[in-house]
Amino acid sequence: MISYVFIPIFLVLFLVILFSGIFTVRQQKAAILERFGKFKSIKNSGLHLKIPIIDQIAGRINLKVQQLDVLVETKTKDNVFVKLKISVQFQVIRTNIYDAFYKLESPSDQITSYVFDVVRAEVPKMILDDVFERKDDIAIAVNRELNQSMQDYGYDIIKTLVTDIDPDEQVKHAMNRINSAEREKVAAEYEGEAERIRIVAKARAEAESKRLQGQGIADQRREIARGLEESVDVLNNVGINSQEASALIVVTQHYDTLQAIGEETNSNLILLPNSPQAGSDMLNNMVASFTASNQIGEAMRKKNEEIEQEKKNKPDTKRR
Repeated sequence: MISYVFIPIFLVLFLVILFSGIFTVRQQKAAILERFGKFKSIKNSGLHLKIPIIDQIAGRINLKVQQLDVLVETKTKDNVFVKLKISVQFQVIRTNIYDAFYKLESPSDQITSYVFDVVRAEVPKMILDDVFERKDDIAIAVNRELNQSMQDYGYDIIKTLVTDIDPDEQVKHAMNRINSAEREKVAAEYEGEAERIRIVAKARAEAESKRLQGQGIADQRREIARGLEESVDVLNNVGINSQEASALIVVTQHYDTLQAIGEETNSNLILLPNSPQAGSDMLNNMVASFTASNQIGEAMRKKNEEIEQEKKNKPDTKRR
């Protein structure tokens, strides 16, 4: 009767032991199998069997490409502290799974140490501007050093990237001010050049305008002179002499000017004299002036002729 009680217990133990000998390994993973603490084999993805109690899974290792981000603070050649973020992409070499599992306790710490060593050896040779411009050189140097070292431990360094360069906050503000000042300088140069072009173009336009204006005034005066000449000729033909004709033309222009001023409603110009008899007075004064001028001119002409005659007679007197 007691045996019937232990049968289910033995059956359960048997099933537990049986199922403990069955295990699976997921895709892109590898299982390390040990027997009594000693390495036995590497199991890849799939369903596998092991001897219960005797065989143990020591661990599983990831075969995917992994990324480790390392933040390194160092100093440049021009004494600027800067933080660099180095992203290292690495993968376990499938043929070296044993080395990758047993040789390194913590591959991440090992990679971090090499990254610190290389970055702190390369960056102090550069000034801050070169760090930004030659970040690919830093990444290549880190990748080369890691490949040489980590392949012995079963790891392949796929790629190394410098993903961020972060100088000290005060340095960033100074760089921004320098950049802003440089841009303002360039903008001022462009604005000055544009202003110079505008001034030159305006000066040329004004010069051309003055030239054309002067040419127009000269043509206008030439036509006025021609018109006055023709007017005087017409008046002479009807018995009006040149003096009276000139006075008549001046009076006519005077009234034309008054008419033009009267047509301008917003004009503040006052023409003096502007009395009703101003036209006749002006005409009389001009005629009198021309007459007096002619008389004076005639008298001066006669006097000059007398002087010339006396000069001619003096040599004849000396000969006698």
